[in-house]
Amino acid sequence: MSLIRVPASASNLGAGFDCVGVAVDRWLSVAARRAGEGERGPVIHRFGTVQAIELPAEHDLVHVGFAAACRAAGREVPSDLVLDVRSEIPVGRGLGSSAAAVVAGAVAANRLLALALDLHAVAELCTAIEGHPDNVTPAVYGGATLATRGEDGRLVVAPLEIHASLALVFAVPDFAIETKRARAVLPESVSHDTAVVAAARSAALVRGLASAHPELIATGLNDVLHVPHRRALIPGYDGVTTAAVRAGAIGATLSGSGSTIVAVSPRDAVRAVEDAMAAAWRAIDVAVETFHSAGHVHGVEIVDDTNVDGSTPTTGAAHDPLSFRRS
Repeated sequence: MSLIRVPASASNLGAGFDCVGVAVDRWLSVAARRAGEGERGPVIHRFGTVQAIELPAEHDLVHVGFAAACRAAGREVPSDLVLDVRSEIPVGRGLGSSAAAVVAGAVAANRLLALALDLHAVAELCTAIEGHPDNVTPAVYGGATLATRGEDGRLVVAPLEIHASLALVFAVPDFAIETKRARAVLPESVSHDTAVVAAARSAALVRGLASAHPELIATGLNDVLHVPHRRALIPGYDGVTTAAVRAGAIGATLSGSGSTIVAVSPRDAVRAVEDAMAAAWRAIDVAVETFHSAGHVHGVEIVDDTNVDGSTPTTGAAHDPLSFRRS
């Protein structure tokens, strides 16, 4: 049995609204198998942060991704499917838990049923489910990614560089923000002037992250498309972002649509930034967890002969970076 591991992701990074995402060192794991004697499928066993989810198996996003991969390959979904899912990605906090689930399900189908889908096909079908690619593409390819549609409508993905001196610091509060609610507060259109500012700041973000240029990063994190409309949904947003900068971060903004706040920080300041962000939320009685992610985080991977709890039922477990065809 193969274990599929998919990273969390921070999307909508500053001015990279709906197009820039970064793989984050938190993981969702799935083991897919056919039901054994005495078992009936489809069934999902959930552990970790997804344990509280109560959905029929067919509506779980891991199963949705699995079924989408089957359809893409012209195959039926096995009626005796069993999925063991464990996640350390907070749900509903803007860290790509849904994208990770969809990608894990699609890759699990690809592996279990030998569907021969390539990476691009997985990214395309998972983006169709998610509606936008900014969480999906770092989950699939790893690292930081820029994703958009080409003139022919095909998904175009390019890696982005993040300077080795930088880290992402996350403050995850104990309340969630539904993506549907976060989308509902956005305006249907923006002015030409706002669009010009947004384009300039997205360019500043990309160049700033690659060069560790503090002014460019700070400018690129100062989004004008979604954060001004969503910040009111996050109690303490201004206090937490201000605390991060005062502690040494270059800037801070929403991760995804929230509720997590992410700061871009020099690596030598991450502990101070974590402590300051946590203190700002605790000052208004919000419980919070902090962590940081630095360096390149790889995308989806397959580990052979491994259970969802990390144990190895057979000897000779092999690490397989991705055993399906690459485009």
